Amino acid sequence: MKGIHELDVYKLSEDISDLIWYGFDTWPKKVQQTIGYQIIRSADSIASNIAEGYGRYTPADRKLFYRYARGSFEETKAWLRKLIRRKVIQENEIQKYSTIIDELGPKLNAFIKSTK
Repeated sequence: MKGIHELDVYKLSEDISDLIWYGFDTWPKKVQQTIGYQIIRSADSIASNIAEGYGRYTPADRKLFYRYARGSFEETKAWLRKLIRRKVIQENEIQKYSTIIDELGPKLNAFIKSTK
């Protein structure tokens, strides 16, 4: 069995989390104190829930945590849409986020579906 850190779905979840983490430092204080802390938590939760599920024994337990990861993924996307709409994330940065999001969503769905 592969280590969790070797899985594409986990690597992508870490990538989006890190991108948000480092982007946070460039945002205005108002944004950091409102959306900022919440999006960091939701993005970090994607990888955390994948890892926790991966460490569970039964398929049902694993799948439950992977579904939590999916919920955190959707929450993260909602926060990103707000940041883009409010022009906190600039046009030239959007593609970096979109590339990861567009790859992570289908991989996360496939990962959940493949859990036996």
